[in-house]
Order: sequence, then structure tokens, then C-alpha cells
Amino acid sequence: MNVAETGFAIAARRLLPLLFVSYIVAFLDRVNIGFAKLQMASALGFSDAVYGFGAGIFFLGYFLFEVPSNLALEKFGARRWITRIMFTWAIISGAFAFVDRIPWGPLPALFGVAPLEFGFYALRFLLGVAEAGFFPGIILYLTYWFPAAKRARTVALFMTAVAAANVIGAPVSGAIMQYADGMGGWGGWRWLFVLEAIPSMIAGIGIWCLLPDRPAQASWLTPEQRHAITTQLAQEDTAAHGIAHSTARVAATGAAQALRSGRVWVLALVYLAGTFSLYGVSFWMPTIVQELGIGKTEYLEIGLLSMIPWGTAGVVMVWAGARSDRTGARHQHVAGALLVAAAGLVGLVLVGAHVVPALIALCFVTAGVLSFFATFWSLPTAFLRQTAAAAGIAWINAVGNLGGHFGPDIIGRIRTATGSANYGFLFLAALAVAGALLTLFATGARERIMTTQEA
Repeated sequence: MNVAETGFAIAARRLLPLLFVSYIVAFLDRVNIGFAKLQMASALGFSDAVYGFGAGIFFLGYFLFEVPSNLALEKFGARRWITRIMFTWAIISGAFAFVDRIPWGPLPALFGVAPLEFGFYALRFLLGVAEAGFFPGIILYLTYWFPAAKRARTVALFMTAVAAANVIGAPVSGAIMQYADGMGGWGGWRWLFVLEAIPSMIAGIGIWCLLPDRPAQASWLTPEQRHAITTQLAQEDTAAHGIAHSTARVAATGAAQALRSGRVWVLALVYLAGTFSLYGVSFWMPTIVQELGIGKTEYLEIGLLSMIPWGTAGVVMVWAGARSDRTGARHQHVAGALLVAAAGLVGLVLVGAHVVPALIALCFVTAGVLSFFATFWSLPTAFLRQTAAAAGIAWINAVGNLGGHFGPDIIGRIRTATGSANYGFLFLAALAVAGALLTLFATGARERIMTTQEA
């Protein structure tokens, strides 16, 4: 193993566990509203439509502040900016325990919304503003440390945090709601928000103390390893720029160029298809499981059953990321993952409320969407560099994550109107198929043309 390879291996061992834990607590604070809903909706009188809109409005704040946040990360450094992100979202997440007690003055009347609903929407929106830039910031940060050939597997390992957050968070959330309910006169859902905000604070301290901005600041690398990593990544950037200019593929080196790139917009639409499925199901997973015949107050059992799809997805996504790196077939892996998710969504409609078949269908959905996320980011990071990477990655993530707003909202509205989420699942499946086709025939075909030009 040469000096650079040794450095990459050490960087992976040092950075990925810290980033992994940070993303676990980030994702947990984002989606624990799904478990809280099992008590919170009835306690506060929220309909499925109100819950679905509130769960999804997180992503409107996320969308509006995604690109500025990622550009700020590049300017101020990952350590400072990610620490800021984690502390602000922890404070807002904990504030949900007091959602019905925060005075909003004339704002609810201004927006024509009841005060209680407005408070729910406002806190979810602010949580999205606070967390904006965290995930794309980490994706950008990984490009500072790992070459393109290693990124799909690296991102897959990092993104197993999504599965881990649900595998760990589902039973923990269920246990908090079941056993802390009534403690100190509080409902279990209030304790859920307060207790699950604390790990974000702790992780933020860890980021501040342990995360170097770039390889040059890593005291745990030797000078030779720092130089080798920096040199190899710089050579890769130079080669990418050279290929770009020789093939009419002008690699975007500025934020404006990245945002004008047709490739960036196509990838944003593909990402949108994936996020529709991920959040359309993840925010509703506890409710889906509960409606398989689980007792209304058996929150721990709901959490334990919810672990199964996410645990399966964690294993599959690591395999998919490694296979994508080994074969180099990026587009096929991304499209295939979306088709697996679509099959699972259709399966949910077909199997009804039968526990084992429904859990198998959910395994297909979660394995498909997480494998999609693990392999997708190898596509934009292959051609975006420097400031363009900060802006382009953030823009793809921002536009794509609008699916996180509309997915849960659509499911909630359809459930309110029909009493069932089946039409919503079929709609998400259709979007996943469209995303797969777009990947293969828009981004994939274009890549093959460019390869021919290079030859």
C-alpha cells in the first residue's frame, strides 16, 4: 500500500465514525416526528393532512438555505460551520416539546392558520433552515479527502447512518414514548424531542474538537501522507478539467456555471424522485407499521418492527456502494436502486395489512432508496469541482429534497381524503421509475457520448 492509500485508509478510520454518528443524530432529529405523531397528533388534534404538511415543510427551509449554507461551509471551514448547524438544530428540535406553548404573536393570523398548527409548521420550517447544508456539506467535505474511485463506497458507509438512525432510533423512540409517558406530567412525545436533542449537542462538541477542515490540518497524518493525499486529489482535479475542455464538457468551476449546468438540473430531478420515496415512507413508517395490527400504545413493538426494513437497507446499501465502485457502473446502480424501491412501493399496495409481506415490501423500499442515495453522489462529484462542487451539490440536494416536502404531504392528504395511502404509494412508485429512466437515458446516454468523444 503506497503512502496515499495509507493516508486514505487512516482518514476513513478517523473521519467516518465521527461523521457517521453526527448524521445519525441529524437524521433522528429530522424524522423522530414520525414516532411523535403517534401521540402528538391526537394530543394536539392534528389531522393526517396537517401532520403530512408539517413533516414536509422542513424541506422548504432546507431548500431555501441549502446553497448559501454550503458556500458558507467552503468559506468558513467544515469544523466551524457543521458545529453551528448541529447546535442550532438541536435547540430547535428540543423546542418541539413546547410547540403548543410558544407565543407567535400576530403571525398565525397573518398566515391564516390556527396558532397551534402555525407553531408546528414554523418549528419544522426553522429546523430545516437550521439543518440546511449539513448533508451536502458532508458530501462536499468528503471530496476534500477521497478520490472519485472511492467515493461511492465512502458515501455508502457514511449513509448507513440513515439506516442506523432508524435501527437505533425506532426502538429508542418507541421506548421513550411508551415508558416516559406521563413522567413529570409530560406526554411521551414531549420527552422524545427533549431527550433526542441532547446527542446532537454532544456530537456538535465532537465535531468542533475533532474534525480537521482539510488534509493539511490533520495532525494524525504524517507530512508525507498529507502531501500524498493533497497531490493525488489535485491531480485528479487537473485531469478532470483537462478532459472537460477536450470534450466540450466544460467542468463548472464557479457557482453560477454549476447552477446553469443542464447536467446539474437533470441530476436534481433524479434526486427528487429518490427523496419522494425516502421521506414519503420514512415519515409514515411508524404509522404504517402500527396499522398492521399493532396495539395503539405498543410503541416499543412498533419501533422494533420498524428496525427490520432499515437494518436490511443498511446491509444492502453498503454492498451496492462497494459494487458500484468495483464495477464503475454508476448509472446502472442508481437506476436499479430506484426500480427496487418502486417494486417495494407497489408491493405495499398489493399485500395490504399482512405483517410479514408488508415488512418485506418495506425492506424493498428502504433498501432501494438507501442504495440510491449511496451510489447517486458518485455522479455529480465526478464532474463538479471547487466552488462549483459546493454550489452544485447543494443545489442538487436542495431541489431534490423538495421531495421530502411533497412526499409526506401527498401521503397525508391522500390518507385524509381516502383513508388509505395506496394511491400515494403508487404515485411514489411512478416517480421512482421515471427517475430510473431519466438516469439511464438522460445522464447515462450523455456520459456514453462524452466517453466516445474522449476516445
